[in-house]
Amino acid sequence: MNRPVIRRRGFLLVLSSPSGAGKTTITRRLVAGDPELALSVSVTTRLPRHGEVEGQDYYFIDQARFDEMIAESELLEHARVFGNLYGTPRGPIEAALSAGRDVVGDVDWQGTQQLAKSVPSDLVAVFVLPPSVAVLEERLRARAQDSATVVASRMAKSVEEMSHWTEYEYAIVNRNIEESVAQVRAIVAAERLRRIRQLGLGEFVESLRSR
Repeated sequence: MNRPVIRRRGFLLVLSSPSGAGKTTITRRLVAGDPELALSVSVTTRLPRHGEVEGQDYYFIDQARFDEMIAESELLEHARVFGNLYGTPRGPIEAALSAGRDVVGDVDWQGTQQLAKSVPSDLVAVFVLPPSVAVLEERLRARAQDSATVVASRMAKSVEEMSHWTEYEYAIVNRNIEESVAQVRAIVAAERLRRIRQLGLGEFVESLRSR
């Protein structure tokens, strides 16, 4: 007797944190170590930083194209962060989830709130906290990507951002990057086993019961 085939619907894993808390590093390591996990590449109106690659780190677009994507409902979420616009393209995400692939991206709390409305059953949200404010500031300064004024602005905004941690299903404190990556991998493993993501599971169980 041929048993019904169980297919899995993918999910969208979102990591949020204050700037410098480690969400981007964790995201990259997750993708590098898991071939079933695809990276969500956001669009942004900001200029590329040194070393960033078009289509790999972000899709760098102008204001007019960003406005067009909003008007055409091409974004699952979008937000203004530190004067620049960021958004998550709808098409690649929906295609990946339908094909059973999981997608991970780093999105701020504003974007996560929008995703909770646009893809509620597909969203898995994790908030990454720094071990201390001092460590957070040290990490920001060590990146050497921003001026002292920008670093100060990011630090001031961090307090507000961290107040949103209760809106997330999971929260981790990034004391050690390897430990944090392992914790998020455990979340991924558990989410892949949720029965709502296993399409055809009900039919499979009924076939077992009918013998």
